[in-house]
Amino acid sequence: MPPRRYQRPEARTEIWGSDMAEDTGTHIGRRLREIRTWRGLSLRATAELAGYSESYLSLIERGERPVDKRSTLEALSGALRVAPSELTGTTHLMPGATEEHSAVRVLRLALAELDMRDPSEVAPRPLPELRPELKRVNTLRQACDFAGLSQVLPGLVRDLHAHVHQSSDEARREAHLGLVDCFEAARAASKHLGAPDLSQVAARHLRDVTDALSGAEWTGLAAWARAQAIGSTARSRALVLTQRAADDLAGELDRPEVAQVYGSLHLVATLAAATLGRFDEADAHLAEAADTATRAAETNFAHLYFGPANIEIWRVMVAVERGEGGKAVEIARALPADSLPPSAERQSALYLDVGRGLATEKATRDQAVMAFRHAEDIAPQKVRANPFVREAVTDLLRRARRDAGGRELRGMAYRMGLAG
Repeated sequence: MPPRRYQRPEARTEIWGSDMAEDTGTHIGRRLREIRTWRGLSLRATAELAGYSESYLSLIERGERPVDKRSTLEALSGALRVAPSELTGTTHLMPGATEEHSAVRVLRLALAELDMRDPSEVAPRPLPELRPELKRVNTLRQACDFAGLSQVLPGLVRDLHAHVHQSSDEARREAHLGLVDCFEAARAASKHLGAPDLSQVAARHLRDVTDALSGAEWTGLAAWARAQAIGSTARSRALVLTQRAADDLAGELDRPEVAQVYGSLHLVATLAAATLGRFDEADAHLAEAADTATRAAETNFAHLYFGPANIEIWRVMVAVERGEGGKAVEIARALPADSLPPSAERQSALYLDVGRGLATEKATRDQAVMAFRHAEDIAPQKVRANPFVREAVTDLLRRARRDAGGRELRGMAYRMGLAG
């Protein structure tokens, strides 16, 4: 089933309107206090290490200020010397995430035991039998159906790996191309489900596969996947990696595939620079990506969906990271619904960030709930596992009044395992 496309004008009006017009601490705040205590750090010492005031950190711990930006999350995790996932929690901490937890476990087992350099003794199924499954992997990935992916990927990866070592050159190349899609699907699923270590394993497998494929686009794609995988734990390294990889591709931009990877690398660099507070660099990378999008043919190489509409989706995300929620909503409002990529991953990213932007203002919090609900309708597994949505919903739930909007919010919180 193809990803759902949300184009109803009334739905968009519910979210941002025609004009811009149960008490619990936030999840990250609770985890912050627990880990700080475990480290034996005072509130003041932690605040100084993270670069924030003691009063601001106290508000976060008491659940009176949500952590709604990557830069804040990563500063806090750095001060406590833990991975960001230790503060956000992973799928095993989510009461309502049984399927997602199972998906991570299955993917971890499938990827951990694999080494592309090792010969395979498996008798693989014929490639014609694998092609429908590979098509299904791409459909499931774009729909953010991670539980479904975990049912298909292990056996498919095993058989494609066997073809790499046992088949003729033509079949071997087809197997390599199939593995690129499989490992990229596994990387994205692991990232969205809060398993950054597994995302990095998948990215390394993808790099091993692309080494066997000729073309600058494959080298660039491996660097893009690697930067995506390490982004939340090593933002500076991701920025250097994407800049270097983009420079290596700059001489071959007449090839559409290379241009799309080049532009996508600049988008990842944009987010890395913005999260580090280097906003001039972020603007420069975003401008380069936008300029590339106007010149590059849209062939959707490697399912990147690189193009003008996707640039605007990233522009919304960067505005939220800069604390410009109102600007993020204005950018999104100007983006025609029928121009959105036919990908649940991309569409949900837009509504997710719109919700984050709307949640920053008291007057638009009800609209934020509707934005999160639309994102959840499009990609429920991804949205329910997203730490920033979970943090925002927990904060909104604390503030909600007993009205229709409150009931909608409490329903979403219940599905996310945040309320009984």
